[in-house]
Amino acid sequence: MNDNLPILLVDDDPEHLFMLKTVLEGWGYPIRTAGGGNQALALCRSRPFGLILMDVRMADLDGLAALASLKKEGLTAPVIIMTAYSRVEDAVRAVKDGAYDYLTKPLDLDLLRLTLARALEHQRLKEEKKAGLWGSGTEDLVGASPAFRRVLDLIGLVADTEATVLITGESGTGKEVAARAIQGRGSRAGRPFITINCAALPENLLEAELFGHEKGAFTGAERRREGRLKAADRGTVFLDEIGETSPALQAKLLRVLQEGEIQPLGSDATVRADLRFLAATNRDLEAEVAAGRFREDLYWRLNVMTIRMPPLRERLEDLPALADNFIRRYALKNHKEVKGLTPGALRLLASHHWPGNIRELQNVLERAVILTRGDCLTEKDLPSLGPPGATLAAAPAELPLSLDALEKMAVTQALTAAEGNKSRAALTLGVTRKTLAAKLKKYDL
Repeated sequence: MNDNLPILLVDDDPEHLFMLKTVLEGWGYPIRTAGGGNQALALCRSRPFGLILMDVRMADLDGLAALASLKKEGLTAPVIIMTAYSRVEDAVRAVKDGAYDYLTKPLDLDLLRLTLARALEHQRLKEEKKAGLWGSGTEDLVGASPAFRRVLDLIGLVADTEATVLITGESGTGKEVAARAIQGRGSRAGRPFITINCAALPENLLEAELFGHEKGAFTGAERRREGRLKAADRGTVFLDEIGETSPALQAKLLRVLQEGEIQPLGSDATVRADLRFLAATNRDLEAEVAAGRFREDLYWRLNVMTIRMPPLRERLEDLPALADNFIRRYALKNHKEVKGLTPGALRLLASHHWPGNIRELQNVLERAVILTRGDCLTEKDLPSLGPPGATLAAAPAELPLSLDALEKMAVTQALTAAEGNKSRAALTLGVTRKTLAAKLKKYDL
């Protein structure tokens, strides 16, 4: 699934359309707009969308008719219908006809945000399952540095157990990738893997999302809804940014971990679920416990096993393999013929501190792949990392790699870019084929 697909907003009220566009862009979503059903149909025929948020009552082609046409033409993106309270029966009909959900006007923005996140996550899980990605979960586990080998070893040890695992590390280091690999390699592979970002929603909505709710449990709860924890029954729950939860919610999570019981909001009854929990945080939870912001009993329940994801600056030996993985992916995704990096570009990558870690590397390389006109990325394609033409001499004095390590990286990347052709790799590096052969022997490549 392409996480960058825009959301299409459809409404013939220009002011309401502008308001929605402003709000959703503020939440970080890429947005396209349509002023009516016919324009929406034309846009959907010309490009894919990640989700469609559409009004029912429109002058040219109402939302129900537009939905029917889109479904007939094979639309797979979720559609959320907006309607006034007086037209709720239209929205109910739309859900029966294939809409994902409906919202009543005036919109509750917190409920809108929750519904969007839920619909996009539902779509992602559906597409992953269809594509067979609920397998090993190792597609992004790339690297052979000592720091990363320790991570791989621990994943192998805990994957086929039922142990709760706490994954720590800075933002962007791949904590969710590790969680997916644990689930994908164990006995729960192929079963639901539910990700809940504990920092993304207000506390009351997060609680409702986790535990579910009865009709009327709170304002906007127009019908009963099963929570994400129950939906994950017999599967795995990944609690991302667990350190952001409140003490009250921590107490409820502790009960689920201890007893396997879930109590929906507004209900006196509990339901049971067979769950494996994985959690992640970029906070120091021991310090949070000492400061009274995180429950000690929950911390010890979560911390049965700990996996620390190293920041990219501690595993720069993995840069060539990571770069090759991402360049191939983004070249395929964006229909480009980019095969690799020049040695100068690789040196520039190695000189960067990478405060955003793997996520930052992905963004840098995807942007470079899109913008380059050549078949190999050069320093000029990486302007955000330094001035055009930057070389190793411009790297900071504290560069944590030896010259041998950098040379090995350059040789590896040149061979990758040359698709294993040693003559072309030697030409790229500016050395003879005999010298290249000596380097291959030296570094056991």
